[in-house]
Amino acid sequence: MSNDAQALTLRVNGEDRTVVADGGDRLLTVLRDGLQLTGPKRGCNQGVCGTCTVLADRKPVRSCLAIAANSTDFEITTIEGLAGDGPMTDLQRAFVEGAAMQCGFCTPGMLMALTGLFNDNATPDETEIRHAISGNLCRCTGYVKIVQAAQRVAKGVKG
Repeated sequence: MSNDAQALTLRVNGEDRTVVADGGDRLLTVLRDGLQLTGPKRGCNQGVCGTCTVLADRKPVRSCLAIAANSTDFEITTIEGLAGDGPMTDLQRAFVEGAAMQCGFCTPGMLMALTGLFNDNATPDETEIRHAISGNLCRCTGYVKIVQAAQRVAKGVKG
């Protein structure tokens, strides 16, 4: 910690959480290292790969680029808070049942990007789905099953 360390209170997954952070600390660092929420992954650390995606007020953001101190006015949702203590969301279930993941490294970011889409549009078409995940890189799946899982949810198909 440097001399500009400060206590920040962030609203994360429905709870107020206080953590000490440097003024320039990224939200990803605070979530992973300060709050032990390791669902958002550290990938490129440049906002390109999407593995760090979280929701800020229901909108996808790259937590590796967001300054934690500037995030105190937002409701932050990580993959850990997506379903809370309840059952999986329809999207999570569609991913599992449709085998839309292989290694799983990109999965939290994909789910958060798609959840952000579904927060704005309950019935996106394939083009909108592909656009929503266009900033999320996956080296394993080829995206086909990810898109198909999202399409199942958009069509209201339950697991």
